[in-house]
Amino acid sequence: MKSESQDKVDVAAARRKGSFWKELPVLVVLALLLALVVKTFVLQAFYIPSESMENTLLTNDRVLVNKLVYHTRDVERGDVVVFSGTDSWDESVPSEESANPIAAFFRWVGTAFGVVPGEKDYIKRVIGVGGDTVKCCDAKGRVTVNGTALDESSYLYPGNVPSQTYFAAKVPQGRLWVMGDHRQVSLDSREHTSDPGGGTIPVDQVIGRAFLIVWPFSRATTLSIPETFAQPAAALAGAAPAMAGFAGALPLVWLRRRWLARR
Repeated sequence: MKSESQDKVDVAAARRKGSFWKELPVLVVLALLLALVVKTFVLQAFYIPSESMENTLLTNDRVLVNKLVYHTRDVERGDVVVFSGTDSWDESVPSEESANPIAAFFRWVGTAFGVVPGEKDYIKRVIGVGGDTVKCCDAKGRVTVNGTALDESSYLYPGNVPSQTYFAAKVPQGRLWVMGDHRQVSLDSREHTSDPGGGTIPVDQVIGRAFLIVWPFSRATTLSIPETFAQPAAALAGAAPAMAGFAGALPLVWLRRRWLARR
């Protein structure tokens, strides 16, 4: 026969077990809510579904996307960004929302954790920002930004030329010219010139900056901005509005000082 103390231990164990199963649904709900907050405002994992960014990103890679960074700085040339193609790029493959709420829920969970790709999301490298003139190709077959040639050897897919087609685009303010690193297979800004925006995408459709490969572990690395985008001449057009504003303000300041001196 069990002793009284043993009975008490068994009862306590049964209560703990019952308490765990009662608390489990609450823990699951809290975990999903936390995942929703993080996914919406901070970080999100994205699944790479295609070859368009090889060899920087391979099919089935998972990357972490920083969704806060562009609240503290502007999108920069060379950034690898995830963006929504809605209202800027026509969808290559029409997608249908699932009418089954359970299937839709698991689809959301899979997208949130980078297990399945977003149906309307793209990942590309920013080549030009608002105000830039992006062209290809110069006499040596290179892409130029504001007349400055880019050395793309550090990220361009081996054997690819910077572009198989010639193009020249003036990027409107508030928009971006983006291209895949695997130029031969990438359906990027060059292939969407007949879409709204002439192939460029709105800055406000950018979800965030891909900054880290997290899977597979053997390929874990950060995604930094290539040095070629640090060339001062390439950044000239982007700084032009601020420079023009500064230059225009100088005569006004001078006239105001003259007027005050006369008074």
